[in-house]
Amino acid sequence: MSGVTMKDFDENTAFLGDYGLFQVMIIVLLSLSAIPCGYMGVIVVFVSDTPEHHCKAAFNSTRNGTDVEPWSSWVGPDSCSRYKETGNGTETATNETERCVDGWVFSTERYTSTIVSEWDLVCENAWKVPFSTSLFFVGVLIGSFISGHLSDRCGRKPVFFVTMVLQTVTALIQATSSSWVMFCVLNCVRGLSQISNYISSLILGSEMLSQSARVSYTLLGHSLGFGLGYALLPLIAYFIRGWRMLLVASAVPSLLFIPSWWVIPESPRWLLQKGRVEEAERVIRNAARRNRVPAPQIIFRAGECLELMPNKGEEEQTYTYVDLVRTPNIRNITILGVFIWLSVAMVYYGLSLNTSNLHGNVYLNCFFSAVIDIGAYVATWLLVKRVPRPTLLFSALMFCGVLLLIIQLVPEDMPVMFQVLALVGKMGVSGAYSFIYVIFTELIPTVVRNMGFGMASTAARIGTIICPYVVYMGVYSKILPYIIFGTVSIMAAVVSMLLPDTRNDRLPDLISQAKPIRNFSCRKETQTVQSESVPDVKR
Repeated sequence: MSGVTMKDFDENTAFLGDYGLFQVMIIVLLSLSAIPCGYMGVIVVFVSDTPEHHCKAAFNSTRNGTDVEPWSSWVGPDSCSRYKETGNGTETATNETERCVDGWVFSTERYTSTIVSEWDLVCENAWKVPFSTSLFFVGVLIGSFISGHLSDRCGRKPVFFVTMVLQTVTALIQATSSSWVMFCVLNCVRGLSQISNYISSLILGSEMLSQSARVSYTLLGHSLGFGLGYALLPLIAYFIRGWRMLLVASAVPSLLFIPSWWVIPESPRWLLQKGRVEEAERVIRNAARRNRVPAPQIIFRAGECLELMPNKGEEEQTYTYVDLVRTPNIRNITILGVFIWLSVAMVYYGLSLNTSNLHGNVYLNCFFSAVIDIGAYVATWLLVKRVPRPTLLFSALMFCGVLLLIIQLVPEDMPVMFQVLALVGKMGVSGAYSFIYVIFTELIPTVVRNMGFGMASTAARIGTIICPYVVYMGVYSKILPYIIFGTVSIMAAVVSMLLPDTRNDRLPDLISQAKPIRNFSCRKETQTVQSESVPDVKR
């Protein structure tokens, strides 16, 4: 039996070029869509920050109509207890202490309000702060799991825009929260929509661009959009000091983006995989018209791109999460991806959320953290074509891990050095966080790409659910979070060296095209599942 020579999707659409008007429009619009995702993930730094506070005094806190100095030592020995009054009607206190039964007084020097000051989430209720943050990442986990499947079934474009609307509406409703429980539930929904929107926009753009433009889009476009959103957060939070109005302001940019529905098309790769060849050709012809280049009379000929199209006369193949572990090569990539994504996301978000605990101004720390992210994205883009993929990922994670472990050697009287090492170390994991989207886009086949990203991202969210509690350990030991994050980063660096190098390779479409991992005895997969088989010429 002789097979049919296949032409790759990129070859069929090569006449479009790499950076025509159509590609630039897609890169710009989808990169801008990542801006809200950039600040939605870390807005908790300001919404849930804990202002300075102390117990309300057991006796009248005014004298002659003037407020007593709020931070005076007579209020109590710490922020969770106060001195009892004498009981003889005088405005004096005993040395005996009691709990803050009348509540707390919070400083308004930095914030007019946060969820901590509004619902007294301190002392015995302090656990509710990292718990509410973890619930956001629980939502991200759920979104990662279901959005991939929905996107592979219903299309990249519908999921992208539906989750954008959901993210906007949820933020607006969350700003009206009447209780901590309501805030937590909506935090979970906001997390679900944030990651779904981010991943679907990344996949949508990646599948419409050539190999060269795809890497630039992922690292220099989409990631920079995310970093820009992160950098805008401290600026917006500086001028909007109340958590409710900050959430309202965060919803506005997504509202402005919704009209782009009429400009951004569906992924032609996905359309081909669903057998909708005419629609795929229509997208490509519209792109050719925008780029002012002539399109062939027939773009996808019979026998070409059959790997993406279902066989004529056969029922359309539906892929499931089981396909991600069906063959040895795709199974190995899935397992490695799960561990690497979990580790990288845990360290990245852990260091991002910990900016409020660093020495100095919280707004500047957050801004510097975002600028470092942007620098890491640019540096990764400059290196991505020059360095093997696994080596680049290994170097970035090892750089981060080593610097974070060095922090424990810094003397306590050198807080600036501590801060510099933490922020510079974050550069490594920031570069790795943007880069894993590139390498796993190139490793996971089209037919299960969104589900593959969904599974990897689901694993990542397990790490992000844990990280608020690791950060919270900093209350008891300032060094401990960095030791944990540094160790996890080094472990992920070692594992990443097993990944195959995908530089200058075509984007895989079928599970049978998944590459074997390094140093692993796995024969090349020539057998394909029945649904992926190519019809014989004589048939």
